[in-house]
Amino acid sequence: MDEFILEMRNITKLFPGVKALDNVNLKVKAGAIHALIGENGAGKSTLMNVLSGIYPYGTYSGEIIFQGKECDFSNIKDSEKTGIGIIHQELALIPYLSIGENIFLGNERSKYKFINWDQTHFKAKELLKKVGLKEDSNTKIKDIGVGKQQLVEIAKALSQNVKLLILDEPTAALNEEDSNNLLKLLLELKEDGITSILISHKLNEILRVSDCITIIRDGCTIETLNKGDKDLNEDRIIKGMVGRELTNRFPSHDSKIGEVVFEVKNWNVYDPLIEDRKVINDVSINVKRGEIVGISGLMGSGRTELAMSIFGRSYGKCISGKIIKDGKEIVLKNVRQAIDNGIAYVTEDRKSAGLVLTQDIKSNISLANLDKISTRHFVDDQKEIQIAQEYREKLNIKSSSIFQNTGNLSGGNQQKVVISKWIFTDPELLILDEPTRGIDVGAKYEIYNIINKLVDDGKSIIFISSELPEILGVCDRVYVMNEGKIVGELSGKESSQESIMKCIMKNEEVT
Repeated sequence: MDEFILEMRNITKLFPGVKALDNVNLKVKAGAIHALIGENGAGKSTLMNVLSGIYPYGTYSGEIIFQGKECDFSNIKDSEKTGIGIIHQELALIPYLSIGENIFLGNERSKYKFINWDQTHFKAKELLKKVGLKEDSNTKIKDIGVGKQQLVEIAKALSQNVKLLILDEPTAALNEEDSNNLLKLLLELKEDGITSILISHKLNEILRVSDCITIIRDGCTIETLNKGDKDLNEDRIIKGMVGRELTNRFPSHDSKIGEVVFEVKNWNVYDPLIEDRKVINDVSINVKRGEIVGISGLMGSGRTELAMSIFGRSYGKCISGKIIKDGKEIVLKNVRQAIDNGIAYVTEDRKSAGLVLTQDIKSNISLANLDKISTRHFVDDQKEIQIAQEYREKLNIKSSSIFQNTGNLSGGNQQKVVISKWIFTDPELLILDEPTRGIDVGAKYEIYNIINKLVDDGKSIIFISSELPEILGVCDRVYVMNEGKIVGELSGKESSQESIMKCIMKNEEVT
């Protein structure tokens, strides 16, 4: 058997005005977990889309050799038949179909054009056991969490006798427990002889499970590192990704904190679907001028629900409590009123709720503040273009122009467009919910610099993150949440991963 299950030779892929891949070479050993890493926009996903037939043969140059045979896939069905399965960051499951139906969608267990449901659910049960899921195969996808949905996607790939499994940012939206379960499964699949290509920005996960690591930068292959190499560590990988040493993950910042400008008092929020379920329980927080206040907590602690309910009641019902801004109580009945009162919210879900992916950068940036570029209800096109150009330069949005569709941007650049949109509303308080999720270390550093510039200009920030090092590296003060309550408040000097977890665990013991 060949040592390499896959070779991609001199792959070049052009888009209008952009060379996305420039003679990229990749060799993957059979039975290995091979990591593919690089900054957002480096070409990782493009390369995998070429491999899986999403970009068909003839739209790129170069060769794909899989199991010793040259491949010319016309579509994703061709690559699946050969034994290549790809799982994208945005899962391709149908929420209102069952787990079993999703696993065999397009690959139905049927005879004489009739689906054999007994066989469907019997086989689904076998596959669910293999990936470690105990759910009934009749359960609808919408009724299970994102971590379990990822495992269903893997079960779906296994149903097609996959030999090479491609996973694009599989743990980006998962909590630590779900991430560990998924990585453990990859190691188990490796024992069964299945090869994996793993794309991830979480370097600790990459180092934990990968046998080889290929770094791509600006559409070119930089190098491949192997497990056991003497200098293999996070700093070494980052240097390959960004082309320079990144001695500090978080830019230094001298805080100039002023008076309290924003307060939430005795805030209570109920679940919009389950009447008697209280999601936020008597929460009180405050934010000072020029301050970055972190909200930390485990997944499901209520951080996002708190942020959205504050932002014009965009989440929850039976909301009670007070919001005080600049010493005066304000009532925010909707998002428009929140924006008019100088509050902005950058959602954790940029693709579904933060951007209109089919529109260009220009339209997305102006979307939340059209009044500023309008005269008598008509948009001034020149003003809109001028504003978009300014933000593109100011936030270093990498694109062919401001007329490029946001759906074609990398994750980091999409995030900069979302932040630009809300900065353009000129907020006094900016709520950032997981602002660096799914983006690389270089783009993260740029976003941290943007945040620091905002507070230097007298803005105030509420910063929500699942990554404790990020909370500690960015925030001046930290509130800790658990089960909808504030269970701790820590100054910058008091904050540590241990002190945050102690707050959470102390509350768990009490409840």
